[in-house]
Amino acid sequence: MTEDILHNWEKKSADHQKQYKQFLNRADKNKVLKALQDLHEEAFSRVDCLACANCCRNYSPRFKTPDIKRIAKYLKMKEGDFISTYLHVDNEGDYVLQSKPCPFLGADNFCSIYEQRPSDCRRFPYTDEDVMVKRPSLTLKNSTFCPIVYHVLERLVAAK
Repeated sequence: MTEDILHNWEKKSADHQKQYKQFLNRADKNKVLKALQDLHEEAFSRVDCLACANCCRNYSPRFKTPDIKRIAKYLKMKEGDFISTYLHVDNEGDYVLQSKPCPFLGADNFCSIYEQRPSDCRRFPYTDEDVMVKRPSLTLKNSTFCPIVYHVLERLVAAK
């Protein structure tokens, strides 16, 4: 019987950061991109995001102008009030959440603005996008708190 790839994943991810970095820097990007969709779907079939929600606890998405407009309207708030209540500008000039965990994350790990969530949240964890190889530092960071990113990286490294 094979060991479950997700068993003790946080420790294994921490231990494999150097290996992941080397892989991402040397990987055949076209080969990786061809494999991503299947690996993304496989990882999502094995990981229950609602049982985890690490992304909502540890990560702030960027809130782009369309996100701010859409969410403020949904919450029946003025955009300026939404910004002053929930957001601040980070050192990269992006609007991000003022606090962690996300104020829209419920005790049941459901998002109270799920249908209106920012595009970064819709796209996270980017395991079906070229972001995986184009932004290796982000992929490495995400692998430390997202079991889906960890799973995809483990499978990519094993297949090389």
